[in-house]
Amino acid sequence: MDLKFYLAIFWRRFPYVLILLALGTAAGLTVALTQKPIYVAEARLVVESQQIPDELAASTVRTDAAEQLQIIQQRIFTRDNLLDMANRLGVYTETDGTEDRLRPDEKVEDMSARINVDLGGRSAAIIVTVSFDDPLPDRAAAVVNEIVTLILQENIEMRTTVSGQTLDFFAQETEQLEQELSQMRGQILAFQEANLEALPDSLEFRRSQQAAAQERILELDRERIQLRERRDRLVQLFEQTGEVGLLGVAARTPEEAELQELLDELTRASALLSPDNPRIGILQAQVAALERIVAAQQAAASNGTLDTEGAPLTPFALQLADLEGQIAFIDEQKALIEQNLEELSASIAATPGNALTLATLERNFENLRTQYDRAVQNRAIAEVGDTIEALSKGQRITVIEQAIAPTSPSRPNRRLIAATGVAAGLGMGFGLIVLLELLNTAVRRPADIVNGLQITPFMTMPYIRTRGQIWRRRLLILAALAVVFLGVPAAIWYIDENIQPLQPVFDEVLRRVGLD
Repeated sequence: MDLKFYLAIFWRRFPYVLILLALGTAAGLTVALTQKPIYVAEARLVVESQQIPDELAASTVRTDAAEQLQIIQQRIFTRDNLLDMANRLGVYTETDGTEDRLRPDEKVEDMSARINVDLGGRSAAIIVTVSFDDPLPDRAAAVVNEIVTLILQENIEMRTTVSGQTLDFFAQETEQLEQELSQMRGQILAFQEANLEALPDSLEFRRSQQAAAQERILELDRERIQLRERRDRLVQLFEQTGEVGLLGVAARTPEEAELQELLDELTRASALLSPDNPRIGILQAQVAALERIVAAQQAAASNGTLDTEGAPLTPFALQLADLEGQIAFIDEQKALIEQNLEELSASIAATPGNALTLATLERNFENLRTQYDRAVQNRAIAEVGDTIEALSKGQRITVIEQAIAPTSPSRPNRRLIAATGVAAGLGMGFGLIVLLELLNTAVRRPADIVNGLQITPFMTMPYIRTRGQIWRRRLLILAALAVVFLGVPAAIWYIDENIQPLQPVFDEVLRRVGLD
């Protein structure tokens, strides 16, 4: 490799490097100087946990903090909200030259790109950083503070709405269950009133009444048989002898003897049974009936007893009428007891079905009451949770640092852009030299003659330029440099001012190359 030869070529073509270096430097400086300064205002928020311990009082809003912030972000950054914010804060004003050329969709897209909400610190406390970039520092801070205000308002509204909806739900459920309980209680009461004599709680009492009535029927049957036997004996005695014995004042009639037996039995029963016992009532009724009969007999004996025709009754007729009266009374009592016994049997037979129906109603009532108690408990929890959210004692978002107008722009990095232009110019210059060398096939040194023609020259002479050619070459290089340093900035300025603003183009280019 002939280093001297290639060095000579480099120095001969070095003006190309200078021209391209000047072009890159001019372009980099122009872009760096024409870029408008962008100020980025930031505000920081923190998501605080519930202020009251969960074991004492828990909030009914169970949304995860990260999920809640994403929901808030989606609600805030809607098309209408972004356009309203841009119009109220004058983000796109006539001084920027963007009010007339941007459509609403483009404004929304630009606002979304310039707003940044970053969620950090997920392992511990969640720190939210809200930023906005704008050519005016005061406007950037105003937009960030507006976004922070919207986030705080949306957070409070969302949490209070959720807790309020939870409370309303359990309040409605409690009211509905309370109405159902009242209806069920009314059904049970109506059923009990309609089947008062056939309810399961009085089954044992009615069975005891049934047994007592059956026993009383047997006793009445025995008494009737005894009375029939006495009547038959009385008739037989009268038919055989024509008389039935003396009936004086001192004589004791069978009714009086039976009355005394009933009084003795009533005395014994009163000592063993309660006054409400059916047996006591039956004995008292029998005693009262016999007392009336004995009283009538005594009155007839003292005043003279007469038959239907006005003639005095004989002792036989008197005793026979008395026995038949007692038999009729026993038949009447037996009929009443049998009727009561039929009613008791019917009520006892209907009791199992009524017990099943009543148990079903009571079971449904208990289930409803369990649901009601649970709903009341949940409503109390919801009331506590709603109070916690109303007092902002639950999970909340607070501002750590408000956004203030930045004093220095965040971008562009003018030094980096200018250095990139210089590096690009140098790269293009050296690349052009290498490309020209690769494309040049002319004979320029003795080695090319030997390699190309397979002959060895005696001597070679280099190409000698005249003084005029040298000056023309120098003037051409200077003119190119002047065009690059003056023409390129002037052309960029003219296009930016009179044809189309180049700021968005520069921003997009810088963003794509990673210099934004």
